[in-house]
Amino acid sequence: MTSRTPPPPRTPVPPPPYVPGHGLLAGRTAVVTAAAGAGIGGATARRLLEEGARVLVSDAHTRRLKETETALAAEFGADRVAAQPCDVTDETQVQALYDTALRLHGRLDVLVHNAGLGGTADLADMTDDQWHRVLDVTLTGTFRCTRAALRHFRDTGHPGVIVNNASVVGWRAQAGQAHYAAAKAGVMALTRCAAVEAAAYGVRVNAVAPSLAMHPHLVKVTSAALLEELTAREAFGRYAEPWEVANVIVLLASDYTSYLTGETVSVSSQRA
Repeated sequence: MTSRTPPPPRTPVPPPPYVPGHGLLAGRTAVVTAAAGAGIGGATARRLLEEGARVLVSDAHTRRLKETETALAAEFGADRVAAQPCDVTDETQVQALYDTALRLHGRLDVLVHNAGLGGTADLADMTDDQWHRVLDVTLTGTFRCTRAALRHFRDTGHPGVIVNNASVVGWRAQAGQAHYAAAKAGVMALTRCAAVEAAAYGVRVNAVAPSLAMHPHLVKVTSAALLEELTAREAFGRYAEPWEVANVIVLLASDYTSYLTGETVSVSSQRA
């Protein structure tokens, strides 16, 4: 692929005011993976709570998970927030996550599979370990979680919603991202196939594809040059706030998208 000349910087359009909750998910139970911290998972857990759901947050990082649970429970009530550590590369832990949700609330309604792992390495220098690690967390982890959710919905006859986290990198080429792009493209294909199978028992499966949703940790590991180039390509001239991606996840989880399944919604102005 020939390199493209980066576009000139755009004047950033500031994000809109934070949208208050409207009770779109009142009374429902949601599970969110990779929900500890300031990224999309944490923002999604908060948005689900603001929309009235009970939320089970999970993450492989137990200390941050406990901090997240404590903070959300203090704000929304301990009866609506619980936490379960989960490494999505471990099938036993994935099953335990859904078992915990059922034990606590007796049902599952919304499952947001957010866990993913990135990294940068040119393909010619990429090791098998680098490739397998990114694929195992990002694609196979999403497969494990989606499989567990579909088994529950199929066996109980209780319809629900699955939202997977993909990326615009699954559509476009970006140097150093072959493993991550392949994984996210796989999440999109997995979502489409799962949706066709799950429709028979009333389950919708969709995905979001963010471009650049920044938070303090990501800012630290993203070079200023790359950040400038990526934001310049966006119509608003800025990166997305994690809650702006979470808003789209909430919409896909709500009854407003009752006839939408098998789709990947780009939360970005660019796909190529």
